[in-house]
Amino acid sequence: MSPSELEKTKLVANALDRASTASFTVGIATPLAGLLYNVGNFGASVSIPRMALGLCGWLVAAIALHIMARHVLDGIDR
Repeated sequence: MSPSELEKTKLVANALDRASTASFTVGIATPLAGLLYNVGNFGASVSIPRMALGLCGWLVAAIALHIMARHVLDGIDR
């Protein structure tokens, strides 16, 4: 693998990992903060099952993106 291909591969892996971090922040940290601080009466407007389903979905997305990034980096050694 040439140096430019190596850098492009690392760039893709970094982009996927940043997307996983953004998914965690947008889908998990922000709603939990809204619930904790009751921003805009958020706690009364969202049911707990709906909140749990959304959090699980975003967590799965974040984990999947992170695993994809690791898989891309595993391709460097081959």
